[in-house]
Amino acid sequence: MTDPLSPEEIDRYRRHIVLAEIGGAGQQKLKAANVLIVGAGGLGAPVIQYLAAAGIGHIGVLDDDTVSLSNLQRQVIHDTAGLGTAKIDSAEAAVARLNPHVRFSGMPERLTAENALRLLAGYDLLIDGSDNFDTRYASADAAEAARIPLVTGAVGRFDGSLTVLKPYEAGPDGALNPGYRDLFPSAPPPGVVPACAEAGIVGALTGVIGTLMAMEAIKLVTGAGEPLVGRLLLYDGLAARFETLKYRRRKG
Repeated sequence: MTDPLSPEEIDRYRRHIVLAEIGGAGQQKLKAANVLIVGAGGLGAPVIQYLAAAGIGHIGVLDDDTVSLSNLQRQVIHDTAGLGTAKIDSAEAAVARLNPHVRFSGMPERLTAENALRLLAGYDLLIDGSDNFDTRYASADAAEAARIPLVTGAVGRFDGSLTVLKPYEAGPDGALNPGYRDLFPSAPPPGVVPACAEAGIVGALTGVIGTLMAMEAIKLVTGAGEPLVGRLLLYDGLAARFETLKYRRRKG
């Protein structure tokens, strides 16, 4: 059982508690949650901010990079004063300023197929905000093996996408939910998807997709609404258009 909410926490989360879909019970679930976030960059920044503000009890962050000037246009959890410092240290300081009730664990590591299960131990939700397919596949495989949900997102120039993966569970039709490889059977050849440094990216885009990822995480923890399981949400920033594509588990 989680500790009861203190009077200060009740006041802090009052706008959550009055929501019938969350309420006091849902806020206590947020307080008891252990969430691991891959990356404290463009996507990770809004995820960390909104989950800390929401009252997630324990946030772990994996990132081995430092704060650089060219990233501040989108990595809004960091600031100019933090240039050259480790991103996990900068993120921890931001979380401490935002919500003293959140426990933060920063790890200067990259998630790989070799260390993923070790890093996931003790967490009940994984959020992948990485920028490469090797980490995305490793995250998906580890989350499936650990039987915990995965929220994964991606961005490029003016567009982004996100989905929720729970391939260890069956859907309403009795069939197993799809996994990451059902959506992306193989990574694109090197050079097909250019990095942000090469193609550019509008900073606010990462805020849109990262905030939606945080929303999916809150839904998963509290049980509110319908997560994006078996659905890929696409956002076109230039056209201001959202689309949702359904996908299924591949046969065989």
